[in-house]
Parts: sequence; structure tokens; C-alpha cells
Amino acid sequence: MILYPHLDTNAEGHLTVGGMDTVELAREFGTPAYIMDEDVIRANCRTYLTAARAHFGADALPLYASKALCFTGIYRLVAEEGLGVDCVSGGELFTALRAGFPAERIYFHGNNKTDADLAMALDMGVGTIVVDNEDELDALHALARAKGKVQRILLRITPGIDPHTHRAIQTGNVDSKFGRAIATGQALEITKAALARTGVRPVGFHCHIGSQIFDIDPFRDAADIMVRFIAEVKRETGFEAEELNLGGGLGVPYLAEDRRIDYAAAVAEIAAIVRQNAADAGIRMPRIILEPGRSLVAAAGITLYTVGSVKEIPGFRNYVSVDGGMPDNPRYALYQSQYTALIANRASAPKDYRATVAGRCCESGDLIGENMPLQKPQRGDILAVLTTGAYNFAMASNYNRLPRPPVILVQGGKARVAVRRETYEDIVRNDLSE
Repeated sequence: MILYPHLDTNAEGHLTVGGMDTVELAREFGTPAYIMDEDVIRANCRTYLTAARAHFGADALPLYASKALCFTGIYRLVAEEGLGVDCVSGGELFTALRAGFPAERIYFHGNNKTDADLAMALDMGVGTIVVDNEDELDALHALARAKGKVQRILLRITPGIDPHTHRAIQTGNVDSKFGRAIATGQALEITKAALARTGVRPVGFHCHIGSQIFDIDPFRDAADIMVRFIAEVKRETGFEAEELNLGGGLGVPYLAEDRRIDYAAAVAEIAAIVRQNAADAGIRMPRIILEPGRSLVAAAGITLYTVGSVKEIPGFRNYVSVDGGMPDNPRYALYQSQYTALIANRASAPKDYRATVAGRCCESGDLIGENMPLQKPQRGDILAVLTTGAYNFAMASNYNRLPRPPVILVQGGKARVAVRRETYEDIVRNDLSE
């Protein structure tokens, strides 16, 4: 096993994903290319759904946080597996709608939804809108009234949790662009304001404390704080939340030494915490919603590149340049995110070489990783970067006018194109000539 059970080597010593030879995939589909193991995604969806129904109740609805990986095919897959989805933009809503995803199972998030976004969600019949702030509440109320609708909503609350993760992906702190804080009294204020509006129907609260969290304690703290807030709202207003959305954030291993989480066990523990806290607070058990994103798709993905050059600087470092980089994976440039990489055509050989993997952009910060252990590379090798199913394709750009790679789904020994490779013609399609 190479990091995950669906990754292995074959008799030729090549890396395989879902039993398929990655060197052959690179030959067939070209590089760079995102390769996704569909069976892994489906298995992860089933793990969450089975655990949620066992511990939250038969009406449990885990939501796929689709900002992690968004294209029409993923919405169809998630719909088939019985999950709901979390969308954060008009573009994601449009993609979900184009895929035929049931609108009533969509939760619409975002800290700055435009009037056009809100109108689109109302016209689509989106099941739940997660309201971030008072301005949005007023806008949604007015739009819903004008359309003769009463929109089901959750209110986004910041519980003030430090999940001990990267500062750039902490979202549950009091000082946050997301939601309204309990500690400042603003969470209670927006709740009272929402209850007074006739164009919306509040059903509960949402919080999200961060990302890549391997410890259950922050979720325990968030559940405790949110349940106590629900009890406070009930005392102050008489409103008792039907639903508590605790967001996502459970981590995935990117390196062999990273911790591994039993997601089903985590769901069970979160349910037990909320149930006990609700009993202690004297409120009924709310319907619990979770929003896994990364933990559904990250491990399923790898990215294949072709090595262009190997540059050794004695006394400094070695560089391995590939035909992709920060346009298809900006996470190292943004967060210094760590990855496991290997030479796919010699995957069974020892990793006895260290190098900085550099992209092809005219940008010194265009790196995929530094001091990465690899098999000794040479021009023409296929380099694979693992655990790229989340926030790689989703964050890809055309920087340096580079076309975005295709998404290839593998399942049962077959591979198919889910998103075709962009062309130069695609890049200039919206340019206007004088």
C-alpha cells in the first residue's frame, strides 16, 4: 500500500490507482491530469451516510461540501449515493442544477451572497439558505416576499473555537469574516431579527470551525457551545432549533506519518456529545448535519505530471520541473501544504533522492513541494502527486495562460473523461477583438 489502499504497484513497478496503471493513463490522457478513483468517493459517501443514519437518525443527511471538488459528474455521483450538497456560489448552484441535483437537498452558503445569487437560489427552489449576516437576511427577506415565498434558513454562528489548524483556514473564531459571534451578542441579535422576518423561516444554526482537524476535541467544544446557545435562544425567544449543522473539517492524511481518522467513529462520537449536551441543557435533540468535503474526495485523487528537467545545485538543492504547477495545484503556494510524491514509472524503487518539485510557471513561488523524497527522476518520467482530489481542480486557474487539466474517473478497470482538458481555444473563447 502506498499511503492509501487503492494505490499500489504492479509487476512493472508502476504506480496503480484503482488497479489501473498510471503510466498507461498518462499515455492515454496526457499530462498534467487529475485521476480520481470513483469507488473511493462512493465508499466514503456510504461511510458517512451509514454512520449518520445509525447515530443521528433515519432522516440524517450528510452534505458534500462541493467547493472541494466541483463538476457536474460529482453532483450526479453524490446524488446517487443519497447525500445532500453544500454550495457556496452561484456557479456551484448552476453546476448542481445542470447535473440534475435535487434542489431541496442543497444548502447554500457564503459570506457575501449577491442579490442575484439569492434570487437564483429562490428560483431554483434551494432547500436551505445559510444566512451569514444582517444585510443578507434583509435582502433575502425582501426577495422572498417579492416572490411570494418563505425561505427555510439556518443562521451561521461563530462559536469562538481555535481548532489548532492553519490560521488561513480557521473559520470558527470570533474574529472571522464568517457568521455572527456568540461572544459579542451578535448571534442572538441576528436570531431575533430573523424570527421577526416573514420572508424567512429559521430552523436552526450552522457553524464551521476549520479544516484539516485530526482531534475530536474542537468538535466537542463546538457542540457544547452551540447547544448552550440553542438553549439560550429558547429561553430568550421561545424558539427551539430543529437543526444544528456542525460543518465539516475532519482531516485526511497527505503524508505517511499523518494521523488517520475513523470517520464513522467520529460521527458516532459527535452524535453522543450532542445528545448528552442537549439532555443537560434541557432541549430536544436537534437534527444534526455534517458537511464533509475533503474527507470524501481528497484521497481519491492523484495528479500525474511529466518531468521536464532535473537541475542540481551543489550545496543547495535539487529541482525537478514538471509540466504543471501552481495553476493546477496552488495549495503549496497558498498554505505550504505537504504532499507525497513519487516517480510513477519506478514506484516500487526506493526513494533515495530529495528535490523541490517546481512548476512550469514564470513565478519563483510556483512549487508543489520542497525537499520531497522521490525516486531519482529523469526527463520524461511520470511524477505522481497523491491526495489531490480536494482543492486542486477546484482552485485551478489559467495563470500564464495554461489550460486546466482534465478530470479522469477510474472505476472497475475502466477510465473515462469527466472533465475534458482545456485547449488554448477555450482560454481565448471569451476574449473580444476590437
